[in-house]
Amino acid sequence: MPKTAFVTIAGRTNAGKSSLLNAIVGEKIASVSSKPQTTRTRITGIRNIGDTQLVFFDTPGLHKPVNKLSDHMLDTVKESVSDIDAVVFMVDCTRRLGQQEEGLLNSLKESNMPVILVINKIDLLRSKDELAPIIASLTSKMDFQAVIPVSVTENNGIDIVIDEICALAEESIHYFPEDMITDQPEKVLAGEMIREKLLELLNDEVPHGIAVAVEEMKEREDKDILDISAVIYCERESHKGIVIGKGGAMLKKASTAARIELEGFFQIKVNLKCWVKVKEDWRNREGLIRSFGLSDK
Repeated sequence: MPKTAFVTIAGRTNAGKSSLLNAIVGEKIASVSSKPQTTRTRITGIRNIGDTQLVFFDTPGLHKPVNKLSDHMLDTVKESVSDIDAVVFMVDCTRRLGQQEEGLLNSLKESNMPVILVINKIDLLRSKDELAPIIASLTSKMDFQAVIPVSVTENNGIDIVIDEICALAEESIHYFPEDMITDQPEKVLAGEMIREKLLELLNDEVPHGIAVAVEEMKEREDKDILDISAVIYCERESHKGIVIGKGGAMLKKASTAARIELEGFFQIKVNLKCWVKVKEDWRNREGLIRSFGLSDK
């Protein structure tokens, strides 16, 4: 009988949740950046191991809400930790738990759901002796199903995380085809790859006020070329100038980096065209949040 496990990966911003999902799935399906709040919606990743199908939900990082988009992101986290088989609670071992993390742990404790504690970034500790008190402090807060120190960037401990989740899988049909790695539409994946490059290149508040909408994505009939047209939305006119850069340099740099990654992912030559437009204060406008696919409501 086949088995299935539905698992949510939750934790604070920059704990490494998206990197863990990508490492488990074996493909880059979630944007990764050193900037906080990179993930804005729930992303599904799928990994098949023998007769077992693991379905993961990568969620936005826990943070203090500052606008309506933040509220939607936190609602996504709350909804993603219900009606599932287990939660991977991911922490950054170099930072103390925040108020949002403490609150989520308390709610998970009340639910009696299996929670696997993944302690990431152990490669940043000066000594292995620093790990024991961190584990002791965290395990005093609740009874975890398992406690796994990892370094996602060094691919250390990922197999142990997978083994622990497989042990929780129950007899069930598989809900996704064997060759499927995510339920994200190709347009969404492409838009996130473009946004990730902007996150990497831009500083301060500008990246958080950016949304990317892929308006057209079509393979040519006469050539092996994928044409992608995308619009980058900013919140302010001044941000538009920063995204475009002097003589279009910044936009060209981001577009080139995104095109290279898109070609690697889709395994086809890509012709990428990007435009920049302004939607004032879109993160506080419900209609625009929905139109950008950032709300399930």
